[in-house]
Amino acid sequence: MADTAVPSPPPGPDDEADHAADNAADEPAAERLRQVLGPVTVVRDTVLSGGLYNSARLLELDDGRRLVLKTAPRASALALTHEQGLLGTEALFHRLAARAGAHVPTVLHHEPAGPGTPAEWLLLTYLDGTTWDAARDRLTPADRAALRHRLGESMARIATVTGPVYGYPRPAAGLSGPDWPSAFTAMLHAVLADAIRFEVALPAPAALLADLPVRFGHRLAEVRRPALVHFDAWEGNIVLARTGTGPWHLSGLIDGERAFFGDPLAELVGLDPLGSAEDDPDLMAGYRSLGPGPTIDTGARVRLALYRVYLALVMRVEAVPRAYEGEFAAWCDAWSAERVTRQLAALDALQA
Repeated sequence: MADTAVPSPPPGPDDEADHAADNAADEPAAERLRQVLGPVTVVRDTVLSGGLYNSARLLELDDGRRLVLKTAPRASALALTHEQGLLGTEALFHRLAARAGAHVPTVLHHEPAGPGTPAEWLLLTYLDGTTWDAARDRLTPADRAALRHRLGESMARIATVTGPVYGYPRPAAGLSGPDWPSAFTAMLHAVLADAIRFEVALPAPAALLADLPVRFGHRLAEVRRPALVHFDAWEGNIVLARTGTGPWHLSGLIDGERAFFGDPLAELVGLDPLGSAEDDPDLMAGYRSLGPGPTIDTGARVRLALYRVYLALVMRVEAVPRAYEGEFAAWCDAWSAERVTRQLAALDALQA
């Protein structure tokens, strides 16, 4: 998002009164920590801003440890179809990515919603540093080039993980399948159904959008392995750190709650929702430094366009259950319409 002006998003769930009330009804943070860590003392409890769905708190303990407690909205909260058990997905992503050598928070505990637990929660270690988007103005061109190379390496490591199925990892959501065409079809059709449910006007006829996996099924079928994909690794979810005035380094990747198993090319769409990460030479050089990396041929460009349509639709539809307002809501509506229209044109050209 570095090259495009985007209005500031509305307050995240952790800042909204309804979610604050939900959290107040939950067990105190200190009690949750005692369940996992035994007797501990929280010396500071700070709300972390920036989230748009789950709430997050930084818990500082008297022994010096810094942990993050994430809490999902209650199960009754309005949400898109794929937004089920997101913290369980995040826990799975971080565990798998860590085994592959990527820098991510350590999962200490995940508690699904159930009797006595009105909302699922997740306890993680805290990554010291600042997000890339917050540090952007302090980065030199050389800093950015080196960091993008490191990010490409991290994405390559994550892509080595192979999942048991294609699609989202929660079977109950029905958004997975034995192959990538069937899984992606289910994912796309789910967000189109959500648009109907939330009465969201689509930027193109629903039938045309729903038919995309059929028109380009042969291109989706080129994906033969369900690779792990973060799909939300934009600059707000990348943590950077430095010592004094020394060089910046990649501290880690956070918020893996949107992860799925599928085409590793989809990672490039989540990395740069507004641009074209595949055209970034530093990022791609880092990716290919650990292996051959993706080939950006006609089939790849078709699939990238499909994933950009999907992401734009998700961002457009989620604006309603999340009650976006003002400048950000207007920007999201206009941007998603333009993005979908442009990608549909690109698909027509690629097919021709």
